[in-house]
Order: sequence, then C-alpha cells, then structure tokens
Amino acid sequence: MPGTVQVDVQVALGVANVPEVSDIRKWLAKTISNVRTDAARDIEISVRIVDEDEGSSLNRQYRGKDTATNVLSFPLMDAASDGVPAGLPLALGDIVICGPVVAREASEQGRDSSDHWAHMLVHGALHLFGYEHETDEQAAEMESLEVRILADGGVQDPYRTRGPDRGHT
Repeated sequence: MPGTVQVDVQVALGVANVPEVSDIRKWLAKTISNVRTDAARDIEISVRIVDEDEGSSLNRQYRGKDTATNVLSFPLMDAASDGVPAGLPLALGDIVICGPVVAREASEQGRDSSDHWAHMLVHGALHLFGYEHETDEQAAEMESLEVRILADGGVQDPYRTRGPDRGHT
C-alpha cells in the first residue's frame, strides 16, 4: 500500500497568488514517487511561503546572501534514514518558497506562474532528498530529474528556454 504525503503549508501574511494546498501536495507526491524506493512509507514535509523580508532574512542567515531567493530547503534527516521506527512518518524537512520572487521570476521568464511554482516545489523537495547542483555533474542529474517529474505533470522543461539555473538567486 502506498504511503501518504503529509504536507503542512504555512503562508505568511500578505503573500498572494500561492498555489492550492492540493497542488502543492500533488507536486511533492510526484517528486517523492520518483525518488523513493520505499513507497509505502508515510512522508511529512512542511512548506512555508514567505514574503521578501522573511526570504531575505533566511537567505542571509543560512546562505550568507543578503537577498531573497526563490526556494530554500532544510532537510531534517537523511531521506534514506532507518532511524525512524516503522509506522511513524518520515519527516523530511522544510521547504521555504518566497512568493514574490517566484512571481517575479515567472513574469521575467515568460513562464506560467503555476508551472514555475511546480518547478520550485520539485526543486526544493529534491534538495530534501540530498540532490544538489554544486557541480555540473550534480546539476545535470538534478535537472534531468526535475524535467522528468515536471513533464509527468504536464509542465514544459524549465531549462529549455532560459538555460540552466545552477543555484538560487
């Protein structure tokens, strides 16, 4: 029997045009089904959608960059961890998405806003599973997986028209 994806979504005051919780859950579930071999395990992920002030503060604190970025991921444990007793959900971690940055990027790139949100959710979730894009090899692996997951949900290759985005802004 397949496991469930439990998603806690928090939206900061004043952030508009965020996806429905069902859409957030759908993209996270698609990502999990593409990277997990233990599909029966229940998974917990928290998603916080923030404004630019909170996004800048978090990016400064955790990455040393004094600007808001599109997505940050905070893994709680190794996604393959056996340390959580059977029957309990595996809490993967937190994804923080800066709503205004995602909206601006979608507009600047001429992309559908919901497609860009999907990309940021998939990208953030892959980071929770340990995927990185620090090297060209890592980036190629992560981008290939992103493209496959997004295509499965009807979203065009986000790298096709704008070139690879090898990291966060």
